Amino acid sequence: MIKKTTLAAMAFAVSMTGAANAASITEIAAGDARFSTLVAAVTAAGLAETLAGPGHFTVYAPINDAFAALPAGTVENLLKPENKGQLTDVLLYHVDDRVLSAAAIPSGSNYFKPLLTSQRLCITNDGGKVTIADGTGTFANVIVADIMADNGVIHVIDKVLLPGTRPACH
Repeated sequence: MIKKTTLAAMAFAVSMTGAANAASITEIAAGDARFSTLVAAVTAAGLAETLAGPGHFTVYAPINDAFAALPAGTVENLLKPENKGQLTDVLLYHVDDRVLSAAAIPSGSNYFKPLLTSQRLCITNDGGKVTIADGTGTFANVIVADIMADNGVIHVIDKVLLPGTRPACH
Protein backbone atom coordinates (compact mmCIF):
# COMPACT_ATOMS: atom_id res chain seq x y z
CA MET A 1 0.00 0.00 0.00
CA ILE A 2 2.81 2.41 0.81
CA LYS A 3 4.44 1.78 -2.56
CA LYS A 4 1.21 2.54 -4.46
CA THR A 5 0.71 5.73 -2.44
CA THR A 6 4.31 6.79 -3.08
CA LEU A 7 3.98 6.08 -6.81
CA ALA A 8 0.70 7.99 -6.96
CA ALA A 9 2.28 10.96 -5.16
CA MET A 10 5.26 10.91 -7.52
CA ALA A 11 2.97 10.76 -10.57
CA PHE A 12 0.96 13.70 -9.22
CA ALA A 13 4.14 15.69 -8.57
CA VAL A 14 5.39 15.01 -12.11
CA SER A 15 2.05 16.02 -13.64
CA MET A 16 1.98 19.21 -11.55
CA THR A 17 5.55 20.03 -12.58
CA GLY A 18 4.53 19.61 -16.23
CA ALA A 19 1.57 21.94 -15.74
CA ALA A 20 3.74 24.54 -14.02
CA ASN A 21 6.20 24.41 -16.90
CA ALA A 22 3.58 24.82 -19.64
CA ALA A 23 4.48 27.69 -21.95
CA SER A 24 2.54 29.88 -24.35
CA ILE A 25 3.33 30.20 -28.02
CA THR A 26 5.03 33.54 -27.29
CA GLU A 27 7.17 32.05 -24.52
CA ILE A 28 8.25 29.09 -26.65
CA ALA A 29 9.17 31.34 -29.58
CA ALA A 30 11.03 33.80 -27.32
CA GLY A 31 13.07 30.93 -25.90
CA ASP A 32 14.16 29.62 -29.31
CA ALA A 33 16.91 31.50 -31.18
CA ARG A 34 15.49 30.32 -34.55
CA PHE A 35 12.56 32.71 -34.01
CA SER A 36 14.28 35.93 -32.93
CA THR A 37 13.11 37.85 -36.01
CA LEU A 38 9.57 36.52 -35.62
CA VAL A 39 9.54 37.51 -31.95
CA ALA A 40 10.77 41.02 -32.83
CA ALA A 41 8.00 41.32 -35.44
CA VAL A 42 5.28 39.99 -33.10
CA THR A 43 6.42 42.43 -30.42
CA ALA A 44 6.51 45.38 -32.85
CA ALA A 45 2.99 44.54 -34.03
CA GLY A 46 1.71 44.36 -30.45
CA LEU A 47 0.66 40.71 -30.82
CA ALA A 48 2.95 39.14 -28.19
CA GLU A 49 0.34 39.41 -25.43
CA THR A 50 -2.36 37.92 -27.67
CA LEU A 51 -0.22 34.90 -28.55
CA ALA A 52 0.72 34.50 -24.90
CA GLY A 53 -2.89 34.61 -23.75
CA PRO A 54 -5.62 32.01 -23.67
CA GLY A 55 -6.84 30.80 -26.95
CA HIS A 56 -6.59 28.07 -29.46
CA PHE A 57 -3.91 29.02 -31.95
CA THR A 58 -1.93 27.36 -34.67
CA VAL A 59 1.08 29.43 -35.67
CA TYR A 60 3.03 28.74 -38.84
CA ALA A 61 6.31 30.16 -37.52
CA PRO A 62 8.96 31.25 -40.03
CA ILE A 63 12.56 30.79 -38.95
CA ASN A 64 15.08 33.63 -39.12
CA ASP A 65 16.42 32.37 -42.47
CA ALA A 66 12.93 32.75 -43.94
CA PHE A 67 12.88 36.43 -43.00
CA ALA A 68 16.44 36.84 -44.31
CA ALA A 69 15.30 35.47 -47.68
CA LEU A 70 12.87 38.36 -48.17
CA PRO A 71 14.08 41.20 -50.41
CA ALA A 72 16.67 43.45 -48.75
CA GLY A 73 15.11 45.99 -46.40
CA THR A 74 11.70 44.28 -46.19
CA VAL A 75 11.93 43.28 -42.53
CA GLU A 76 13.38 46.63 -41.46
CA ASN A 77 10.61 48.43 -43.37
CA LEU A 78 7.86 46.29 -41.81
CA LEU A 79 9.24 46.90 -38.31
CA LYS A 80 8.85 50.69 -38.64
CA PRO A 81 6.01 52.02 -36.45
CA GLU A 82 4.25 53.58 -39.44
CA ASN A 83 3.97 50.10 -41.04
CA LYS A 84 2.43 48.38 -38.02
CA GLY A 85 -0.83 47.64 -39.89
CA GLN A 86 0.95 45.93 -42.76
CA LEU A 87 3.18 43.99 -40.34
CA THR A 88 0.11 42.89 -38.37
CA ASP A 89 -1.57 41.65 -41.56
CA VAL A 90 1.50 39.60 -42.50
CA LEU A 91 1.75 38.09 -39.02
CA LEU A 92 -1.97 37.28 -38.74
CA TYR A 93 -1.65 35.45 -42.07
CA HIS A 94 0.49 32.94 -40.11
CA VAL A 95 -2.12 32.26 -37.39
CA ASP A 96 -5.21 30.05 -37.31
CA ASP A 97 -7.69 30.31 -34.44
CA ARG A 98 -7.85 26.54 -34.02
CA VAL A 99 -5.32 24.02 -32.73
CA LEU A 100 -4.31 22.07 -35.84
CA SER A 101 -1.80 19.34 -35.12
CA ALA A 102 -0.12 17.79 -38.13
CA ALA A 103 -2.47 14.81 -37.75
CA ALA A 104 -5.47 17.17 -38.01
CA ILE A 105 -4.40 18.45 -41.44
CA PRO A 106 -6.34 16.32 -43.92
CA SER A 107 -4.63 14.55 -46.81
CA GLY A 108 -4.59 16.42 -50.07
CA SER A 109 -4.90 20.16 -50.60
CA ASN A 110 -7.36 22.24 -48.61
CA TYR A 111 -8.06 25.90 -48.03
CA PHE A 112 -7.52 27.21 -44.52
CA LYS A 113 -8.66 30.60 -43.25
CA PRO A 114 -6.01 32.39 -41.17
CA LEU A 115 -6.83 35.22 -38.78
CA LEU A 116 -6.25 37.62 -41.68
CA THR A 117 -9.79 36.67 -42.67
CA SER A 118 -9.94 38.14 -46.14
CA GLN A 119 -7.18 35.77 -47.23
CA ARG A 120 -6.71 32.00 -47.63
CA LEU A 121 -3.84 29.56 -47.38
CA CYS A 122 -3.70 26.30 -49.28
CA ILE A 123 -2.24 23.62 -47.04
CA THR A 124 -1.26 20.34 -48.64
CA ASN A 125 -0.58 17.16 -46.73
CA ASP A 126 1.07 14.69 -49.07
CA GLY A 127 1.78 11.59 -47.02
CA GLY A 128 2.93 13.61 -44.01
CA LYS A 129 4.91 16.21 -46.01
CA VAL A 130 3.07 19.46 -45.38
CA THR A 131 3.42 22.54 -47.59
CA ILE A 132 1.61 25.86 -47.44
CA ALA A 133 0.85 27.99 -50.51
CA ASP A 134 0.43 31.69 -49.80
CA GLY A 135 -0.97 34.67 -51.68
CA THR A 136 2.15 34.90 -53.86
CA GLY A 137 1.68 31.35 -55.17
CA THR A 138 4.90 30.13 -53.56
CA PHE A 139 5.21 27.39 -50.98
CA ALA A 140 6.54 27.10 -47.44
CA ASN A 141 7.56 23.71 -46.09
CA VAL A 142 6.68 22.63 -42.57
CA ILE A 143 10.13 21.62 -41.33
CA VAL A 144 9.14 20.90 -37.71
CA ALA A 145 5.55 20.08 -36.78
CA ASP A 146 3.65 19.99 -33.53
CA ILE A 147 5.57 22.08 -31.02
CA MET A 148 2.83 22.04 -28.39
CA ALA A 149 2.11 25.09 -26.25
CA ASP A 150 -0.44 25.54 -23.53
CA ASN A 151 -2.50 27.73 -25.86
CA GLY A 152 -1.93 26.01 -29.20
CA VAL A 153 0.64 24.54 -31.53
CA ILE A 154 3.56 25.82 -33.58
CA HIS A 155 4.57 24.45 -36.97
CA VAL A 156 8.00 25.70 -38.04
CA ILE A 157 8.17 26.83 -41.69
CA ASP A 158 10.99 27.81 -44.02
CA LYS A 159 9.31 30.81 -45.72
CA VAL A 160 7.45 33.93 -44.65
CA LEU A 161 3.85 33.62 -45.85
CA LEU A 162 2.67 36.70 -47.72
CA PRO A 163 -0.92 37.70 -48.43
CA GLY A 164 -2.01 38.39 -51.98
CA THR A 165 -4.26 36.53 -54.36
CA ARG A 166 -6.05 33.34 -53.39
CA PRO A 167 -3.63 30.45 -53.99
CA ALA A 168 -4.62 27.61 -56.31
CA CYS A 169 -5.54 24.68 -54.11
CA HIS A 170 -6.58 21.68 -56.15
